[in-house]
Amino acid sequence: MIGTGLLVIVNRNPVASALCLVASFVFMAGLFVLLNAFFLAVIQILVYAGAVMVLFLFIIMLLDLKATADRRPNLFSYLFGGVVAVALMALFVQVLGYLPAGEMNAANLPAADGAYDARSLGELLFTKHLLPFLATGVLLLAATAGVVLLSKRGLGSDSTPPETSNPPAAP
Repeated sequence: MIGTGLLVIVNRNPVASALCLVASFVFMAGLFVLLNAFFLAVIQILVYAGAVMVLFLFIIMLLDLKATADRRPNLFSYLFGGVVAVALMALFVQVLGYLPAGEMNAANLPAADGAYDARSLGELLFTKHLLPFLATGVLLLAATAGVVLLSKRGLGSDSTPPETSNPPAAP
């Protein structure tokens, strides 16, 4: 799963990157199966690997990929990316340092929030976690609308001028 996550970031082709994201979603569903959360595994495949990735692929296809292929990152972007990566790795190591080593196993994990089947999961989603659920939907809608608006604006500026009806003068 970590490998496919890295391929999502490293891949230059957006369609191949989206397919690596689908593989990452499938591996996440496999982790849910290992945790005996079969319903969540099926929902992970249906919702994320199915519907959301189809939406992402439509958005990718709306973008003008030729314009972004010509851009090359400069030295500053590589340097800034490296600094951010090192800072995130240091933060990750610091968080791992605070975790108790060897004291957490399956026997002494805290009990689940009561989401054992579809009904209880739905009740939790639409009562206790309603605001994050709605905020995610609004964020996806705004991102999709923004991509469509930006791609439509780019199509109008790239059009070639119409040909004139006057024939060229002969030498």
